[in-house]
Amino acid sequence: MKSTVNIFWFRRDLRLDDNVGFYNALKSDHKVLPIFIFDEEILSKLPEDDARVMFIFDTLQEMRNELQEKYGSSIAMLKGKPKDVFKQLIKDYSIDTVFTNRDYEPYAKERDEAIEAILSEENINFKTFKDQVIFEQDEVVKSDGDPYKVYTPYMKLWKKEFEKIDLKIYYTNDFLDNLIENSRLPNLSLADIGFKKSSQKITPYTVTPTLIQEYEDTRNFPAKDATSRLGPHLRFGTASIRKMVKKAIAEKNEVFWSELIWREFFTQILWHFPHTKDEAFKSKYDRIEWRNNEDEFKKWCKGETGYPLVDAGMRQLNETGFMHNRIRMLVGSFLCKHLLIDWRWGEAYFAEKLHDYDMASNVGNWQWVAGSGVDASPYFRIFNPTTQINKFDKDLKYIKKYVSNYGKDSYPDKMVDHKEARERCLKVYKEAVS
Repeated sequence: MKSTVNIFWFRRDLRLDDNVGFYNALKSDHKVLPIFIFDEEILSKLPEDDARVMFIFDTLQEMRNELQEKYGSSIAMLKGKPKDVFKQLIKDYSIDTVFTNRDYEPYAKERDEAIEAILSEENINFKTFKDQVIFEQDEVVKSDGDPYKVYTPYMKLWKKEFEKIDLKIYYTNDFLDNLIENSRLPNLSLADIGFKKSSQKITPYTVTPTLIQEYEDTRNFPAKDATSRLGPHLRFGTASIRKMVKKAIAEKNEVFWSELIWREFFTQILWHFPHTKDEAFKSKYDRIEWRNNEDEFKKWCKGETGYPLVDAGMRQLNETGFMHNRIRMLVGSFLCKHLLIDWRWGEAYFAEKLHDYDMASNVGNWQWVAGSGVDASPYFRIFNPTTQINKFDKDLKYIKKYVSNYGKDSYPDKMVDHKEARERCLKVYKEAVS
């Protein structure tokens, strides 16, 4: 007779400590089998040298090694469609409960509902936990229960609600001996998953007291490289949001803290309004007659627009998988406003290239620059890509780092005149939204 186990399913929470669902699984009445599923539904859409897949793979191998050396356990590495994987697990093990942390993206919600239905048929419990945010879903809403659509009042209530809670860190060390004793759980290679090593690497994050204290003064200057690089680590859960919030509070830095709250604002917007991944939040913006010139889009993607700060940003993205936040706003605005190319084209390109791609934040920010989202930039606000250089890269350090042909004959002419593009944009937008 098979002994009964509980399963913990790692997803966007790739760490052993301060992991809410993992902590609760370890404290349960049965030995815990940790698993990770390389989901074919997701992998099939990615290039074979995707740096994010390599990062997930390497992180899991480090976690496996730690569990093998210290606890005689491991993490089962599995590949396939989650529904098929769980049907097999049900055959292989006597399972009491599957524990996991909640994911709020539309695909993840549908996937989890399907898994819960399969488990329910076998009388297996499915328990999910809040882990990747401080407040989720409808925990910070208006008095009538409606979600906030503007950041500032959301942020103010978020902070009020935060004062009421005891921000607990979920230390797992005392409970790791409740893992299943099996150091030979299934493993996979990158090749088994259908991938190979990437030339790009996800940078470790830096959240020192100095970085937080100087964040407000330095964060807008791309040449300084003074941002935390936390994005991918919050996305994949190699950093704990609770620990990061504690650091922001310890240094009393409202701006750094505010950036973490923005992330939760966009997460709850996507949860309440899942259609926004494909449609404008303000539906009248779907009436815009985008030009959608494919040749111009390709030039934007390659960083060959003739506007050096835009080009530096796009070349940084293509070369490294990262783009400075200040420059993301500029390149997004340039695509939507100067070229009149649909924000969804840009959002999809960022989804392919950005190491820290997160659907909620990416969609939220693209709709912001397009003017179509919640709390959006007004449509008549159009960044001037030349004067932005004077504000944020006046010594041209960032531009020269990424635009090797800047100032040379090989550097392209401006693909569009700023004044003409601005007037064209205002006319097209006004016709659509008036």
